[in-house]
Amino acid sequence: MDLDQERRLDRIKAAVGVAAFHAVIGYALITGLAFDIATEVSERLKVFDVRVPPPPAIDEPPPPPQKESKAEEGKASPPNLRAKPTPIVAPPPEIRLEIPPPVRAADRPSKAEGFDATAGAADVAGPGTGAGGVGDGTGSGGQGTGPGGGGIAAKAQRVSGGFTARDYERASRGAQLSGTVFVRYSVGADGRVGGCTVTRSSGHGGLDDATCRIIEQRFRYRPARDRQGNPVADVVNTNFTWSPQY
Repeated sequence: MDLDQERRLDRIKAAVGVAAFHAVIGYALITGLAFDIATEVSERLKVFDVRVPPPPAIDEPPPPPQKESKAEEGKASPPNLRAKPTPIVAPPPEIRLEIPPPVRAADRPSKAEGFDATAGAADVAGPGTGAGGVGDGTGSGGQGTGPGGGGIAAKAQRVSGGFTARDYERASRGAQLSGTVFVRYSVGADGRVGGCTVTRSSGHGGLDDATCRIIEQRFRYRPARDRQGNPVADVVNTNFTWSPQY
């Protein structure tokens, strides 16, 4: 080892010793001072309670006495009248009654010539064997002027005539009417029809009129016969129904 190295080691050892000495002294100073300062500060910062005395009570002066009024109080006024609204009454509704069209009454049948119980057209039954009352025919319905006889041996029979769909179109005039017409008419000894009357209406005058008009114009009969085989007059009671499906 040379001289320079020995000097360098001596310097290092001296520096380390000085540093250690300073460290010991610094530690002692810090430790001692810190204890005293903390103790003094803690003694100075002790907390204590301060009690504030309550405020003194303030006596409020009593309220002044109320003076009684010597004057007498007036009486209350009567209640005011309340206006009542006039009730509004709705007028009664107007009710319109539908008046049905007048039904055509059947004409009073005239006296017809006949021989059986349905041949007469009187309102009441007669004293004879027929129900036709007193008439001028040759039957036995009452006091007739004819020769009498035993009544009709064979009733009149229709041989031609009838109703068509075109008849319905004309009678209803495209109104799609319907109804049943009851009629009475006479059949002469020659087989022709006449004296047609409506005994019960269909409710439609056009249908009633068309029924009798067509019967009188188109219907033809084989005349009725008495017991001697002679052609005699007869009366027919029948009905006909009009319908759109005709």
